[in-house]
Amino acid sequence: MKQVRPKKNLGQHFLTDLNIAKRIADTVDACPDIPVLEVGPGMGVMTQYLVEKPRPFKVVEIDRESVAYLQEHFPEFTSPLPPSSLLLPREIISADFLKMDLREVFDGQQFVLTGNYPYDISSQIFFKMLDNKDLIPCCTGMIQHEVAVRMASQPGNKQYGVLSVLIQAWYNVEYLFTVEPGVFNPPPKVQSAVIRMTRNEVTNLGCDEQLFRRVVKTTFNQRRKMLRVSLRQIFDANHPAPAGFFDDEIMTRRPEQLSIPQFIELTNKVASAL
Repeated sequence: MKQVRPKKNLGQHFLTDLNIAKRIADTVDACPDIPVLEVGPGMGVMTQYLVEKPRPFKVVEIDRESVAYLQEHFPEFTSPLPPSSLLLPREIISADFLKMDLREVFDGQQFVLTGNYPYDISSQIFFKMLDNKDLIPCCTGMIQHEVAVRMASQPGNKQYGVLSVLIQAWYNVEYLFTVEPGVFNPPPKVQSAVIRMTRNEVTNLGCDEQLFRRVVKTTFNQRRKMLRVSLRQIFDANHPAPAGFFDDEIMTRRPEQLSIPQFIELTNKVASAL
């Protein structure tokens, strides 16, 4: 079968450098002994290294042409296992990752999420990861450099934003290395980066998690405004802010100045006011 044609509507940029592909595949070793799910394998440049690892391994691919290519070139996925086999399960899932029930992938088991993620949906992938954080103790892979920097950023700089806060509330984020455009077909117009996120020890934020997300997103939607301006959107005629609520010192700050514990404190203040 001929090679797969990269499709612009799917945001496909196929990695061609085997050394980088192996380096990315090896990032999953930080979370050993649990299954691996690769998102968007394309022609399997990372898959060839992941499939060698001694653990259950599945890939999910939305592009039918890529699925056919993988079925032809990776017999590990298509050969049925005999009942007495000691071989580890391998599977190609032809589906849209964003629409999948992740609890069904490995029968409720935890797994590592990895991939060369399509840039235009990488944020959506990570929000889905957050929705399934109890299932995903480790997430690695390649994304747009700018997004990776935002995810790893600390308070006090302009890259710090919604992704920084929501992800770092639950995961430790490592920016591993930068990847130049020339190692892709077609080359993207931006640099790429490889990241690894590992679940931290937080099991409960100490606030309403849905309200936490709402507060973070609301304030960063007007990141140049003080909190006393942006937070007014949360209140309305039926739920007015109590007298003196916006007089608190924290209301004079901008969202990029707040640490995660301060966002949690702010969420609890908003919850009490509501």
